[in-house]
Amino acid sequence: MAIYAMADLHLDTKSNQKSMEVFGNRWKDYVNKIQKNWNRLITPEDTVIIPGDISWALNLESALPDLQWIDSLSGKKILMKGNHDFWWSTASKMQKFFCKNCITSIDILNNNALMVENYVIAGSRGWFTDRTMQNAAQDVDYEKIMRREVIRLKLSLDNASKISADTGKEILTFLHFPPIWGEFHCEEILELLRKYQIRQCFFGHIHSNYTAPSSFTNENTTFHLISADYLEFIPQFVG
Repeated sequence: MAIYAMADLHLDTKSNQKSMEVFGNRWKDYVNKIQKNWNRLITPEDTVIIPGDISWALNLESALPDLQWIDSLSGKKILMKGNHDFWWSTASKMQKFFCKNCITSIDILNNNALMVENYVIAGSRGWFTDRTMQNAAQDVDYEKIMRREVIRLKLSLDNASKISADTGKEILTFLHFPPIWGEFHCEEILELLRKYQIRQCFFGHIHSNYTAPSSFTNENTTFHLISADYLEFIPQFVG
């Protein structure tokens, strides 16, 4: 009964027209790589956390083939929103959609926290406030989005903190965007991690940077890069 994580599945299982090979040869046949490695490693009792960029679909209905594909994989899954998850809807709509389509192994992390094994799972999407590090599809208000993401992360951490106080379980935090990467520091999110004494934070979003360290420490928090291609499409053991 272990916890694993892997971000950035970037699925298009129905049409297979949205290629990720523009990011390099490592992405060749990546859906089959994910499936093979996942089913070799993950047992029905395990949980896999997927922090964003899950499907290229533009709405919930069109995401169904990808969600069913994830549901068919072994173990329980916890999904989070990434910057490409335009299909993402409200928690209530997604839960009803899962129920309607007999999707039984997927839960979502969205302004909440979940207790999994010996940990409490919290997190949010995050955002890059540095425009040079963010390729948004359209002109957006970066500061407004970041303020919203900080609120969402605080809601999740508040919930997680209550569960942790009752159970004594450690809080693990997951983000899609790294709150710290090179010269970029998102002080608003880093401040929250310090406030809630988060010791481990996992993030994705970073592609084609295979010489980067798998983890690094800032103050008392260790950060782990878990983008699918960085992990060579093998879910990362968390605990």
